[in-house]
Amino acid sequence: MSKSEPTSQIRIMLVDDQNLIRDGLKALLELEDDLQAIAEADNGQSALQALEMLDSQSALPDVVLMDVRMPIMDGVAATQQICKKYDGIKVLVLTTFDDDEYVTEALRVGATGYLLKDTPSEELAAAIRAIHKGYAQFGPGILTKLSTKVSPPQPAPTSNLPPGFAELTAREREVLHLIASGASNREIAVQLYISEGTVKNHVTNILGRLNLRDRTQAAIFANSILPLLGNPPQK
Repeated sequence: MSKSEPTSQIRIMLVDDQNLIRDGLKALLELEDDLQAIAEADNGQSALQALEMLDSQSALPDVVLMDVRMPIMDGVAATQQICKKYDGIKVLVLTTFDDDEYVTEALRVGATGYLLKDTPSEELAAAIRAIHKGYAQFGPGILTKLSTKVSPPQPAPTSNLPPGFAELTAREREVLHLIASGASNREIAVQLYISEGTVKNHVTNILGRLNLRDRTQAAIFANSILPLLGNPPQK
């Protein structure tokens, strides 16, 4: 993992019931100038208690790396409580299990992304930075599986789609198609030959028209209606 240029640090809490995993994650983060592990917890309940203490010190983390299978309180329940109480904290779920049910539930209650623990260190660091900026992050193939669990296997009839769907422009549908594939704003900008600022405007319009909370919901929705979005944009 290469060092980043000096910049403001992203504060991170590590939540995992295995000391070895937490130590490994902390060692990886120490290699990055802009990532700092400020707190640890071994289950969801202790994570919530630690956050209360940090909140009283005005020292909350920016991102929580959350395991899902833990004793006392699992990561899904903890994620739900964190997302309800702390608007500014992003939760990135990490697990050794490619478990669709945990993924679906964690994202439903507010997690911004999901990665397996064996994700290469550079990709993990990049995911943390993206999460901090407000982008959703998914491991390979996860969105496809999510769309089959969250939505019916067949695309919903047009009459059942959100009213705003018909108002999407052709360009907005292209952007939504690329969001479904997990592309970042920068990747979308490169593929469509437009600026990142223009992409951000399109994403804002899409979320507003479809009454969706964030890119995670947009990605899941888009995967469920891919045939209605037309052919994917060509490079």
